[in-house]
Amino acid sequence: MNDTASLAPTIDAVRTFNRFYTSLIGALDYEGRLGTPYSLTEARVLYELHQTADLPVPRLRHTVRADAAHLSRVLTRLEKAGLITREPLAADRRVQVARLTDSGRAAAALLDERSQHAVTDLVGRLGAGQRHRLGEALHTVTAILTRPRLGVIALRRPAPGDLGWVIQRNAAIYAEQFGWNEEYEALVARIVADFAAEHDPAQEAALIAQFEGEPVGCVFCVRDTAPGTARLRLLLVEPSARGHGIGERLVRECVDFARSAGYRELVLWTNDVLVAARRIYQRAGFELVAEKPHHSFGQDLVGQDWRLVL
Repeated sequence: MNDTASLAPTIDAVRTFNRFYTSLIGALDYEGRLGTPYSLTEARVLYELHQTADLPVPRLRHTVRADAAHLSRVLTRLEKAGLITREPLAADRRVQVARLTDSGRAAAALLDERSQHAVTDLVGRLGAGQRHRLGEALHTVTAILTRPRLGVIALRRPAPGDLGWVIQRNAAIYAEQFGWNEEYEALVARIVADFAAEHDPAQEAALIAQFEGEPVGCVFCVRDTAPGTARLRLLLVEPSARGHGIGERLVRECVDFARSAGYRELVLWTNDVLVAARRIYQRAGFELVAEKPHHSFGQDLVGQDWRLVL
């Protein structure tokens, strides 16, 4: 364990940098929020909503690190100003989703433009070597001090609306990250529809990972065509929730369910571009048994079959 004396030089360095950086940002951030009437939290909210079209309020609160009461007041002010709207999340009406109006997008774009100009003026004074060193140093600070703080994740069976969320998020995330087209959405919709219509709860299960009332991940365990074999399908974790072990936990629960249901093996099909998922499968004990190039979802891919003996 580190004692206070050994920590002192680092503590002093961080505090010195914090004072310097606060002063620097104050100089860049002239006349309040870059010459706009928004508070710091209001500006952060506008920025985050500009990055993500529809943002559940619990995740927004986690991102801007504001307490619930303060964020509620901020959102109320922005709503009265006509910059945002709020409405219940389709999958869980207890959770609100915030989004920018046209006026809100214009305000966020103005903040972004002025921030860009201010930082450009700052780094534009530096030589190429200094800019490179600065970028590397900032990346290093971020990597060292970033610590996952997602909170308690609950795993549960699907509630009304969750299966629709599974389809929508699979389609949107894979389109954004890998350029997959509507063929993939159609495949997910068929898998989910078949599960909803005729699954045997003793032999098949779906799990939803939930954070503060909001779905952040899922996995399905369904009966395969081969006797004694179950199939893992539709493993997904929201990009904002990755890095917290949610995917590994979902796979582990799927494996445990398959064992308890009496299956002899668990199989899955994936594609080689899903590197993070494949690492999870490997750590869970799955073995690659076959792979084959194919053209699906509008892309040239390499499909892979994985198998775990239970």
